[in-house]
Amino acid sequence: MAKAETRWVCQQCNWSFARPLGRCPHCGAWDSLVETVIEPEEGGISAPRASGLRTHPEPLSAVETQDAQRIPIALGEFARVLGGGLVPGSLVLIGGEPGIGKSTLLLQVAALLGTPALPVLYISGEESPRQVKMRAERLGLPGEAIHLLPETELGAVLSEAEALLPHLRAVIVDSVQTMQAEELSSPPGSVSQVRECATRFQRWAKRTGVPVFLVGHVTKEGALAGPKVLEHIVDTVLYLEGDRFHTYRLLRSVKNRFGATSEVGVFEMRDEGLTEVPDPSEIFLAERAVNVPGSAIAVTMEGARPLLVEVQALVSQSSFGNPRRTSNGIDFNRLLLVIAVLSRRVGLRLGDQDVFANVIGGLQIEEPAADLALAAALASSVRDRPIAADLAVIGEVGLSGEVRSVGQLDARLREAAHLGFRRAIVPRPLSRQKLKLPEGIEVIPVRSVGEALEAALVRG
Repeated sequence: MAKAETRWVCQQCNWSFARPLGRCPHCGAWDSLVETVIEPEEGGISAPRASGLRTHPEPLSAVETQDAQRIPIALGEFARVLGGGLVPGSLVLIGGEPGIGKSTLLLQVAALLGTPALPVLYISGEESPRQVKMRAERLGLPGEAIHLLPETELGAVLSEAEALLPHLRAVIVDSVQTMQAEELSSPPGSVSQVRECATRFQRWAKRTGVPVFLVGHVTKEGALAGPKVLEHIVDTVLYLEGDRFHTYRLLRSVKNRFGATSEVGVFEMRDEGLTEVPDPSEIFLAERAVNVPGSAIAVTMEGARPLLVEVQALVSQSSFGNPRRTSNGIDFNRLLLVIAVLSRRVGLRLGDQDVFANVIGGLQIEEPAADLALAAALASSVRDRPIAADLAVIGEVGLSGEVRSVGQLDARLREAAHLGFRRAIVPRPLSRQKLKLPEGIEVIPVRSVGEALEAALVRG
């Protein structure tokens, strides 16, 4: 039987070559050749499958569906981000910056998932068994339910995992960049190695029904190291985010074939590991200083969860020819947009002012529903007039100075009322959304940024 061979395949035109080249001779693309395993063929065509494995097309209406029984995880924030639990046979990719807590989180998950009868196989490709043991002792985790395997060769890993079947709860690979398939001559962490290892883990997980966690490194640009196709291979992609100067960590779902995307779980890094924060809004507002100019409360949505965050702004006279614009936790382009609207539509003089914007707690706000809160914080700092302590600000700002509606407004208002806020500035077109207003909160509808600022700023 012919053996499998490796060739270098261009990812742009699909032509293959026997050796690596910097530029594809066929299409001219640079750095597009990836080492790929080519399966043997018989008679110039792919070898036929066994008759028992052959598939045939069938009507979609004839396909049988059944809900997968999820594996419960006694870590509520982690289970919620996954969609309610761990799906058997799923492939989950967890990425994050070095030192953010990926290994700590997965070691805690392994201890919660595994039992002596159904252990979790922990593949340590970067750390020695002694290092993993020291972390487990520091976290106070029992070790009977975790089987540790310090191995980087893919074939050996799958063989050991196969030997533990059917008494195996899950597999954790830390990390996928350290895995190496013998068939490829590329070093571990290369595009071809990462893609081949992830593909084989996917096939093994689907065949056995054992869920697999892959830990992925993040590049300087914030993307997962390795090919972008790695995110397409897995079922779920989770990012562990956070500021190294803060204790809070956000586990964000950016892809989930078994649940909602953009879900966020909030954790706090302590000596005993990552502990879940069931009410993050209250934590983020705990140290808020009231009646201080330049501070506004925005209600943002992270998946299905509303979060109240404090948006701060500071505007001061510039000492240089070009005034500075600095943002932390807010998209820089959104900050420039809000500044332009305030300058042109409201008449605030910001052209010669340094502008600084910050979101407390190390959070990153991406949705435009926080535009109005940012505008209110900027205006509050310029006019030196505080915003009422019991007021939340919700709305998207348009280039014409109008305040546009946002989604899930009723959920945002319920969270604001739950935390003691008595008033909320919202977009005026309320009839289309059929809101169910909670008790104890007054809604102030506005059409323009000017109206919102008149209602938000406390009169001197």
